[in-house]
Amino acid sequence: MNFNAPDIDYAGLSPVIALTAGIVVVILAAVVERLRGVIPALTLTALGTTAGLCIWQWGEREDLVAGALRLDELGLAVALIAITAAAFVVLLSIREPAAEQAGIGEYHALLLGSVLGMTLLAQAQNLVSFFIAIETLSIPLYVLCATNLRRTESLESGLKYLIIGSLGSATLLYGLAFVYGGSGSTDFTEISRGLGQEGVLGDPLVLVGIALAATGLAFKTSIAPFHQWTPDVYQGAPTPVTAFMAVATKAAAFAVFVRFFDVALAPQSGDWDIALAVLAVASIAVGNIGALRQDSLKRLLGYSGIAQAGYMLGGLVVASEAGINALVFYLAVYTLMNLAAFAVIVARERETAYGDDIRAVEGLGRERPLLAWPLTIAMLALAGLPATSGFIGKLFLIEALVEGDFTWLAVAIALGTMVSLAYYLRVVAAIWMRPAGEPARAEVPAVAGAAPELDAEAGSRWYLVGPALLAMAATIFFGVIPQPLVEWAEHTGAALAPFL
Repeated sequence: MNFNAPDIDYAGLSPVIALTAGIVVVILAAVVERLRGVIPALTLTALGTTAGLCIWQWGEREDLVAGALRLDELGLAVALIAITAAAFVVLLSIREPAAEQAGIGEYHALLLGSVLGMTLLAQAQNLVSFFIAIETLSIPLYVLCATNLRRTESLESGLKYLIIGSLGSATLLYGLAFVYGGSGSTDFTEISRGLGQEGVLGDPLVLVGIALAATGLAFKTSIAPFHQWTPDVYQGAPTPVTAFMAVATKAAAFAVFVRFFDVALAPQSGDWDIALAVLAVASIAVGNIGALRQDSLKRLLGYSGIAQAGYMLGGLVVASEAGINALVFYLAVYTLMNLAAFAVIVARERETAYGDDIRAVEGLGRERPLLAWPLTIAMLALAGLPATSGFIGKLFLIEALVEGDFTWLAVAIALGTMVSLAYYLRVVAAIWMRPAGEPARAEVPAVAGAAPELDAEAGSRWYLVGPALLAMAATIFFGVIPQPLVEWAEHTGAALAPFL
């Protein structure tokens, strides 16, 4: 009996190969004492190489590895978002206590491993590769959340994320098994054909499978009512890891969300769109209301992420090219907005004893204007004010929803944006309208997130200020001149247009 191996397109797989090679190089470098100092540079080199290969493959649309993966602009766009987030996190992790305690090599290898999982997840078009990729993404994050060994909050967040993540993965796996049983295939396009005859409602097994799969993905994207883990894990994890989780995980999970629902289940979108729209409204309400009384900036951004996930879900619900374009555009600008905010939080954690408490940014406008402006612009952009990319992103989502006959969901986004002004502007007021807190080295009560050893000059370090200013500049640029990013996002919708 002859075994016919699948054809492998090494050019199409080159981003995955580059990340895998990068993980190996980083681990080997960690073994050699002299090379440990260059591990961040090696990690950035691996990420830069992967980004270059993604750009090289831009415009290619083909199946890879016997149809397990799909090379197209959606997968490449999300890979670039994850790579950008990881590159920022490498800089924010310089002199990070968690990285030093876990081991520089192990920390960066886990980061690259999670990016590898995100790249695979964004390209997955098969139930098996889908589940393998989401576990490849998640397992390194479970460990990274608990890398600050001297803080019980970090260990607790890692354990919580492991338990909740495992529950979400188990729910997802059950759902995928039911979908396979009802459709007779693991391939997304074959599932679409198999369900096209009787529809989703014609088979209770498939209906239950879709509900379970949606629940599992809702855990990963922090969609209410499956969001309970998010604020606790965000607050307890090392802040650079929180920044990475907040943006990159959401981007990869929404990419496979799009492939699963808008490709595999596209012919039956009328059977599931209302259910997802209700989840979107619930996320918008829970996230915005939950953020109103938060003093921890990381918890505030955690609840904000729940609300933002509700906004993004609107782009998925309409199951149209315009909806996908709006979703990818918003994922990109959401990454920039959050990275600017988290870079400032990292700096203030290291130079004040207030940790991530809002008191850490009081008077920041007078004391550290180079940190005050990035956080201010990030808050205004997350609130969706004009002249920021957040405003353009919400505008595109609302336009797609109105065109797709989901005007009531567009209204919910507008109302949620109005409520969010209360807590975003509260942070801005603390930055510019309140007097500065105690000096960095003063004897003040320590808060969760404060570094064990304070650094009075952390807010002037290039590897913290540079990323914050860069993300702020991009947030403003794409708010004033959005066309380059709009055209970039439009390629993703065009890539999936034949399946919609």
